[in-house]
Amino acid sequence: MLTSEQEFRTRPRNDAGNKVTVVLGAQWGDEGKGKVVDLLATEADIVCRCQGGNNAGHTVVVDGKEYDFHLLPSGIINPKSISLIGNGVVIHLPGLFEEGDKNEKKGLKGWEKRLIVSDRAHLVFDFHQVVDGLQETERQAQEGKNIGTTKKGIGPAYSSKASRTGLRVCDLLGDFKDFSTRFKNLVQQYQSMYPSLTADVEDQLKKLKEFAERLRPMVRDGVYYMYEALHGPPKKILVEGANAALLDIDFGTYPFVTSSNCTVGGACTGLGIPPMNIGDVFGVAKAYTTRVGIGAFPTEQLNAIGELLQTRGHEVGVTTGRKRRCGWLDLVIVRYAHMINGFTAIALTKLDILDVLDEIKVGVAYKLNGKRIPHFPGSGKELIFSLISKIHNAQHRRQSMKAA
Repeated sequence: MLTSEQEFRTRPRNDAGNKVTVVLGAQWGDEGKGKVVDLLATEADIVCRCQGGNNAGHTVVVDGKEYDFHLLPSGIINPKSISLIGNGVVIHLPGLFEEGDKNEKKGLKGWEKRLIVSDRAHLVFDFHQVVDGLQETERQAQEGKNIGTTKKGIGPAYSSKASRTGLRVCDLLGDFKDFSTRFKNLVQQYQSMYPSLTADVEDQLKKLKEFAERLRPMVRDGVYYMYEALHGPPKKILVEGANAALLDIDFGTYPFVTSSNCTVGGACTGLGIPPMNIGDVFGVAKAYTTRVGIGAFPTEQLNAIGELLQTRGHEVGVTTGRKRRCGWLDLVIVRYAHMINGFTAIALTKLDILDVLDEIKVGVAYKLNGKRIPHFPGSGKELIFSLISKIHNAQHRRQSMKAA
């Protein structure tokens, strides 16, 4: 029988191995994470993606050439580092190879030899993307509004994963006959829910088999790979978060969120690494706030200021091509993101966009029913009520000034 001293003996944390540096969005995405990762990746041995899919979009400019990344980690530009797509990422294989080939024409050489893909990562299929669009159409018809997804199939793929009917990279590279049967069953499952869904199953399976052979040399057991990286010789390991805190499935402005955990916990579950191996956590925030799609946005400027920020900041979504909504810096959401992620530093981007303004405003608190609240509201209705209160108070102040 163990004594209490033996029972509670713990391993010193200084034996935990290498630490990973995590870069995360502190707003609604599009903060410039790719640029920050590109700077840090120059000294990194491994750069990892841990969640999301090709709904993310990072733009990096090197030697005057602009590279757009959606699935590939931005660190793929560094020829001396390895890029890893972790198990928490959902992968659309046609999109992955199209992205790689497109950037290769711009000068990205040897990317396939520097890329490792976790065998446990789930796959996004073409019919997932069709379903994504059908769901948006259905929401619009039933509720008069949609979520504003990228229609890249990310939500349906994570739904398949959660319902335990999804298919992973290891399934694709295993018994293809078994994979084909499960693929057909998955298509039928969605067709029963969406009768208008059509899919050329045999054609898709043929293409997937071809992709499988191109993918095979890149695939590793991601958990074992990361364990060896953490507990081997000293290495600089960088984790590149996609999306951002306010789009997190648990902590974001639900339901106008993404389908994965894009906060610091996603680095652990999406790569299979213990929390004790998390080192610095860098939050990236713009000097103002932007958002793509619909959802509450308390500091949004639907005026000349918003238009100036959009124009000067070239605020257009990398993945969707949609203009981003723009407004003043909201310190409430940045503080909320820090509560969840425990940032060790903040990288503030695009300060120069504000150079032409004589006055710069920031949001410092929300009021709900006339009272200042110390937290970020979990309910979208509460957030809207606080916004209505702010507008009402602003109108009242303007009327009082006129009366004076």
